[in-house]
Amino acid sequence: MAKITVIPPTINPLTRLPNSELTKRKVAGYARVSTDSDEQFTSYEAQVDYYTKFIKSKPEWEFADVYTDEGISGTNTKKREGFKRMINDALDGKIDLIVTKSVSRFARNTVDSLVTIRKLKEAGVECYFEKENIYTFDGKGELLITIMSSLAQEESRSISENITWGQRKKFADGKVHLAYKNFLGYKKGANGKLEIIEEEAKIVRLIYSLFIKGKTAGWIANYLTKNNIKTPARKDKWQKSTVDSILTNEKYKGDALLQKTFTVDFLEKKMKKNEGEIPQYYVENSHPAIIDPIEWELVQAEFARRVELGRTYSSKSIFSSKLVCGDCGGFYGQKVWHSTSKYRKVIWQCNKKYKKDAKRCSTPNLTVETIQMIFLNSYNRFMENRNQIIEDCELVKMSLTDFEELDKEIERRTEEIEVIAERVKHLVKENASTLQSQDEYIKKYNSLSKRYEEEYKKLEKLQKDKELRKSKYKAMEVFIENLKKQPLVIDAWDETLWALMIEKAIVNHDGSIIFVFKNGTEIQEEV
Repeated sequence: MAKITVIPPTINPLTRLPNSELTKRKVAGYARVSTDSDEQFTSYEAQVDYYTKFIKSKPEWEFADVYTDEGISGTNTKKREGFKRMINDALDGKIDLIVTKSVSRFARNTVDSLVTIRKLKEAGVECYFEKENIYTFDGKGELLITIMSSLAQEESRSISENITWGQRKKFADGKVHLAYKNFLGYKKGANGKLEIIEEEAKIVRLIYSLFIKGKTAGWIANYLTKNNIKTPARKDKWQKSTVDSILTNEKYKGDALLQKTFTVDFLEKKMKKNEGEIPQYYVENSHPAIIDPIEWELVQAEFARRVELGRTYSSKSIFSSKLVCGDCGGFYGQKVWHSTSKYRKVIWQCNKKYKKDAKRCSTPNLTVETIQMIFLNSYNRFMENRNQIIEDCELVKMSLTDFEELDKEIERRTEEIEVIAERVKHLVKENASTLQSQDEYIKKYNSLSKRYEEEYKKLEKLQKDKELRKSKYKAMEVFIENLKKQPLVIDAWDETLWALMIEKAIVNHDGSIIFVFKNGTEIQEEV
């Protein structure tokens, strides 16, 4: 017979707190009236009395205070002394939860409200809007903040547009500006356009070359520091983030993406990455390139490959993270035999081959000379069909550029999300101003919130699919251009060609190696 154990509820559905006498939340109330008339003052006193009794009636709550403002407007928080004192106390740890009548009573200015809620949330302080039955820490609160954010953007647009218009006009005209003092390789020329500083450009080219040959941004940063090469800010010590920035900045290939960031004036006046909120402008061939555009694109593709590999990526050798064991799928690693004798020998073998508690792989050990020789054969065989390979790649490119159906679906999902957001906005406003069943209100809110989340997830997936296809298209385009520039036949080892052409090399237990080129072509060679 089945045994059933009852697990009692541990969370109070109203307060979201554990059902424990030992855990008490410091709770404050906030009351505000818009005028100082006698009628409103009575309402104000009633609010103070109500919240005092309401908070003290909850055994799991500890009464902190009731903060009040009377006879003032709620349009902004500048003169609301009670409100400001409450926020300061909350940030000082004297309050865990603020209870107020409704969103409109907390602050009618959505900018102030949004800033305050986020500031409180970062400090671990929650707000409860009684009328809407919304806690700012739960899912509904997050959606409310999102909607308030969109409202705040609308309200702040007229304030900020005069300030930003001039700068955005320059962007729209394709005028490129740099923080020259902290930018390696360029200076402002006599005509106001970018000019190359050759001595600094050599450092940039070195960084790209080392990366293509397998070195990580961290390794490159250490190398530059040890060789006493100054950073763009003329400092002695290089950081990984600085190298990453140089390797991913499109200005080094002669192009410029303008308005990558913008100032979020209506919140905390700090810079934010532009993720589609405002226009961006991409200017091709805006200035002389330090890095060949094809090489730049190859570096971006290599960046993406390393991100996908994660921690398994190694930069110890040009062969690291490219030689794959055909038995277990793991990478080959470099080993040194007889390191202290005249018989010293460097070999490559599966990293799991001699690990304890692991099934031993039967793939062979390889010397560096063997790998290099077999690669030469594979490369020359591959280039015999270069024209046909280019034609095949062009066909693949064409299939990747058809976004018609995908764009239609993205547009449909976007419109659906906007409709849901408007319905939620209308629902919240209506509930704040009209007496109605709160059970019915919560039911409608939850239903819309669920639909919003579902549609947003679908939209995110569609956008990721489109970005993936764009990425594949770009990779194929770069591969074709790179292929056209390479020699048809080579008779000596070239580590740059290995880095540029080979995605991976799979070593089989029979001794054969399958070289997978970056367009997906596979060529098998016998050792």
